[in-house]
Amino acid sequence: MSPRKNRRAVSKKPGQGGGGGGWAQRTEEGPDGEWIVRSITGAAAVKAYRCPGCDHEIPPGVPHVVAWPSGERGGADDRRHWHSPCWNARARRAPRVQRSRNAPRY
Repeated sequence: MSPRKNRRAVSKKPGQGGGGGGWAQRTEEGPDGEWIVRSITGAAAVKAYRCPGCDHEIPPGVPHVVAWPSGERGGADDRRHWHSPCWNARARRAPRVQRSRNAPRY
């Protein structure tokens, strides 16, 4: 006799967010304004993107966050793909200053 399998049945629900199969959309309020935020699953992430928080690449297959300003402030051209921890830490990060090699640090 084979052992009993205590697994739950996986339900086949459509993705949340109004039509996407691999993301859920929400609105977040932060110190930098109101943002529309989508959490992208690893299965839905098919392209490589550059995270504006850490300036590292987000490879295909890695779950991440897509965010853009809500309302009249932004649109589809303002969408940015972020690592989830980078998005959550954006209020604690200082802007990255690009200096030339011989520039003094003040």
